[in-house]
Amino acid sequence: MAGMATKLPRPGSKREKHRTPEGDAPWHHLPDGRFRNPPGSPNRTAGLKDMLPFMERMFRQSFRDIDVPDHHVLPRPQALASLDRARSREHEDRGVVTWLGHASFLLRIGGKTILTDPYLTSYAGPVGFGPKRYVPSGIAIRDLPEIDILAISHNHYDHLDETAIHRLPGKETMTVVAPLGLGDFFRERGFRYVVDMDWYQSLTVNDLTVKALPCIHWSRRSGLDTNRSLWAAFSFEGPEGRVFFGGDTAYGPVFEEIGSREGPFDLALIGIGAYEPRAIMKASHANPEEAVQIGIDIGARTLVGMHWGTVVLTEEPPFEPPERFLRAGRERGFADDDVWIMRIGETRFLPRKHGGTAEND
Repeated sequence: MAGMATKLPRPGSKREKHRTPEGDAPWHHLPDGRFRNPPGSPNRTAGLKDMLPFMERMFRQSFRDIDVPDHHVLPRPQALASLDRARSREHEDRGVVTWLGHASFLLRIGGKTILTDPYLTSYAGPVGFGPKRYVPSGIAIRDLPEIDILAISHNHYDHLDETAIHRLPGKETMTVVAPLGLGDFFRERGFRYVVDMDWYQSLTVNDLTVKALPCIHWSRRSGLDTNRSLWAAFSFEGPEGRVFFGGDTAYGPVFEEIGSREGPFDLALIGIGAYEPRAIMKASHANPEEAVQIGIDIGARTLVGMHWGTVVLTEEPPFEPPERFLRAGRERGFADDDVWIMRIGETRFLPRKHGGTAEND
């Protein structure tokens, strides 16, 4: 795999600000220290007159009950049993993926356990504010296996849950991979091994290679830090296969670049929700049809829909995204077995690298 392999940093160390070999800042680095999206990325067309009514509508919607289908969430005892079977010695040569809800996954690749974007408690906001989950995490924090790699795509509250971060055990042993500008968040909270990554930088730990990739989004944790930290997708590669994790992203030409430079992928975890109204969301979140196009552009063999069915962030019906995603996959030539809609808490094996189908527990 092309890229720069990086040794683990010493506890408390930082990576120097990334520069190209010529010494010039990359396109996405702005002179004032902020970051921007890749060339050709979409822009928001809505103005303040659109945003204020939208925010009011979403506030009112936060008080509504969501009718959750019975099949959407796997009961926790069943979810734990399925995870334990998949991670047993009998299957130690297989990659494993478990959906915890939204953009939170457990992955086992290259003998390492990876946790992505851990929004695992109730609120996507600071200290009990913000949108509230209408379904629990697929597996409780106390029942998670030991985490080797914590991969964070950006600093929004529905991807970086400070309560969950505080409760995670193993801060002195796990490695955090985070986009530039976000590493100090973890160092200040007791994590010893933190790697700040720019796009296309990579980290190799034994048989696992993690690479940060471009995506189309933005960052803000407070009113004063807009785009002060970077956002990223990730690839995870081990003997079992190659997985793309999209983080939070809109659609744009950068995915053809990723496919050319980094593809193909055996499995792609791609956001399919939080897309309406388009005038506001098209610069931040792909819709289901665009999610399928991302999978095509990067050369993914199997697609998994994420970033839906967990918390209400936007105006589309909560269970519309999977219907549109499955339909778009069929229309673009994917077999039904190659477009996954997982239950929260469900565990599956990664598709085998060279043909064959995924075996589901």
